[in-house]
Amino acid sequence: MPNRLAHETSPYLLQHAHNPVDWFPWGDEAFAKARSEAKPILLSVGYSACHWCHVMERESFEDPDIARLMNQHFVSVKVDREERPDVDHIYMQAVQSMTGHGGWPMTVFLTPEGAPFYGGTYFPPAPRHGLPSFSQLLNAIADAWSTRPAEVLASSEQFTAELGRSGQLRGAVQLLSDDILFKAFQGISGQFDEAEGGLGGAPKFPQPMIWEFVLRFWKRTGNEFARSMVQKTLTKMARGGMYDQLGGGFHRYSVDAHWLVPHFEKMLYDNAQLATLYLHGWQAFGDAEYRQVCEETLDYLLREMRDPAGGFYSAQDADSEGEEGKFFVWTADEIRAALGPDADTALAYWGVDRGSNFEGGKSILWVPDESAPEKIAKARAKLYAIREQRVYPACDDKVLAAWNGLAARALADAGAALRRADYVAAAMANADFILTEMRDGDGRLVRTWKDGQAKLKAYLEDYAMVAAALVSLYEATFQRRWLDEARRLADDILRLFWDDAIEGFYDTGSDHERLIVRPRNLFDNAVPSGSSVAIETLLRLKVLTGEARYETKALAGLRAMADLMSRHPTGFGRFLCAHDLHLGPVVEIAVVAPHLEVDEALMREVFGRYLPNRVVAGASDGDHSAVLGVPLLEGRRAVDGRTTVFVCRNYACELPATDPATLGRQLSGT
Repeated sequence: MPNRLAHETSPYLLQHAHNPVDWFPWGDEAFAKARSEAKPILLSVGYSACHWCHVMERESFEDPDIARLMNQHFVSVKVDREERPDVDHIYMQAVQSMTGHGGWPMTVFLTPEGAPFYGGTYFPPAPRHGLPSFSQLLNAIADAWSTRPAEVLASSEQFTAELGRSGQLRGAVQLLSDDILFKAFQGISGQFDEAEGGLGGAPKFPQPMIWEFVLRFWKRTGNEFARSMVQKTLTKMARGGMYDQLGGGFHRYSVDAHWLVPHFEKMLYDNAQLATLYLHGWQAFGDAEYRQVCEETLDYLLREMRDPAGGFYSAQDADSEGEEGKFFVWTADEIRAALGPDADTALAYWGVDRGSNFEGGKSILWVPDESAPEKIAKARAKLYAIREQRVYPACDDKVLAAWNGLAARALADAGAALRRADYVAAAMANADFILTEMRDGDGRLVRTWKDGQAKLKAYLEDYAMVAAALVSLYEATFQRRWLDEARRLADDILRLFWDDAIEGFYDTGSDHERLIVRPRNLFDNAVPSGSSVAIETLLRLKVLTGEARYETKALAGLRAMADLMSRHPTGFGRFLCAHDLHLGPVVEIAVVAPHLEVDEALMREVFGRYLPNRVVAGASDGDHSAVLGVPLLEGRRAVDGRTTVFVCRNYACELPATDPATLGRQLSGT
C-alpha cells in the first residue's frame, strides 16, 4: 500500500510513496497527529538528485524493521527542499547549530509544535565512521522523549531561540562605497587557485555569482589579475569533466580540484547561471569558446529540460541504471568501436589516451590540451548519437518558478546579445507559462508546477527571479507587457516580503503559513538569495521607471549587508553585483525605431558588448503608450526614419546615434 506521499506532485516525495514508512507530507495533518499522540516529529529533508538521499532510502526507509521503529515512535514527515526552501532553511540552521555542519539528506527531530531538539544528516544502517546506526538513533531519541521530556524540551527551547537570528539584521546608516568591492575582491583573490582556477581545493563548485562579481570588478577597475582569474576559471571549467563534452551543460560540481571528476547530476539553476556567465565572458573577452559553451548549455536546456507546456524541469539525476555517471562515461574500446580510424584523434582530444580516470576502467571526457574542436566535430556527433541510446538519468520534472526565472533571464540575455531569435522566443514562452500556469486564483505566484497542477505560495526568490527575467525580456523585445508584469511583481515583493521593522525582506510572504520562525536567508549559495535578486531588480526598475521607492527599499536592504559583503564575499556574490550596479555609472540606453523594426547592426552594439550596468528601453517611434512611465523614452524620436539610439551616463546624454560606429564610440566611452 502506498503512503500519503502518493498524492504529492514532487518527484522526490513520490520516490518515497511506497516505502513502508508511514510518511506524511509537511502540513497540519502531521502536526495534529503528533500532538494528539504526543509523539515527536521525524523530519527528513532531501531532493531528487541527491545521491546520499537515495542511499539512505535504500538502506533505511525501505527496511521494514527501521520503518517499524519510525512508525511506532514518531510521526515521520518527508520534505522536498526544492519545493519548501523555507522549511529546509529553518531546520538546516538548527542542524548546523547542533553539529557544526549540514547537508542532505537532513534528519531532524521536532516537538509536535515544530521546535527542533536533535538533528544530523545521513545516518547509516549500521554504526560506522563514528556515526550510530539509524535504528540506534531512533531508539535513543524515543527513549529520551519518553523518559527525559524536560531535558528534550529545554534543548528545543535553546535551539528555537537561536533560530531566525538573521531576522535581527537591520539596515544601517553606512556608506555604500566602492571600498566594499575592493575588500571583497581582496578576500576572493586570496582564495584563488592560480593553477586550476576556482576557489580553494577539492571539492570545487562553479560559484557563478562570484565570477560575475570578479568580472564586474575587472570592468570597473581594469585589474588584470581579476581578468586572469575569470579567464582561467572559465577555461578550466569548460575543458574539464564537469562540463558535458558531448551534450553541453554542467554537472553540479567537481569532487577533485581539477574540474575533472564531477558529481554527475545536472541542475537547472547551475546551468542557467553558468550560461549567463559564459555569455558575459564572451562579451568581455571575445573568446569564441565561451560563446560556444553558452550556446551549448542553453541548447541542452531547450533539448532535455523543457516541458512541452513551456516550463523548465529542475534536475537530472547523477545515476542511471543504479550507477553514478554511467550515462556519461566511456571506455577506450567503446570509442574505438564507434569511431574506427578516427578514434585516435578523439582519444587524444578528450584525454582518454592518458588512461582511465573513473571507476571500472572508464573515462570522463575532458580536454587536456588546447586544440581545435572542429577536428572532432564528426566524432562528437557520432558519440552523442550512441549515447542517446543509453538509459537516461532520471529527471526531476517539477517546474520551480525561481529556477525558471533564472533560465528565462539567461535565454533573454543570450538571445539579445547573440541575436538568437529562438532564445528570445523560448524566454517569452517560458514567461508566458509562468504568468499563466503558475498563479493562483488571486493572481499570486506559486512555487511549483507539475503535470498541470500548480501549488504552494511563491517565495521571495520566486518573485524576484521571475521579475528579473521579465526586465531582461523587456530589454530584449521592447514589448511593454514584460515591463508592466515586472512592475506588478516588484510591487508584490514590497507588499508581501518587505518589513519596515527590519528594513529588509523575509523569504516568506506576509500571507504564508506560520512556521516556528519567519525565515530570512541572506546568503547567496548555489542559488542567489531572494533578497539580493530583489535588490538588483528594484535598482534596474528604478532606472527604467523613475520610481524612487524601488531604490529607497533596495538601498536600505543593501546597507545592512555592507559589512558582510566585505568580510565574507564568497557568500554574497549576487549582493556584490547589486552593489556594483548601485555604484554605477549605469549606462542608460533608449532605442526608438519605426514600427520597432530595429537595425540589427545597432542592436549588436547595444547588446553584444560587456556592459554589466546597462539598462535598455525601447519603443516604436510615436508610440505614446510604450513611452508612458518610462522616463528614458520621453521626448525621444527616431531621426530621419531610422533606428536611433540615445546613450546617457551620469545625468548627461550623447547625441542620438543612427550608425554603428558612432554608437560604438559612445558605448565604449570614447
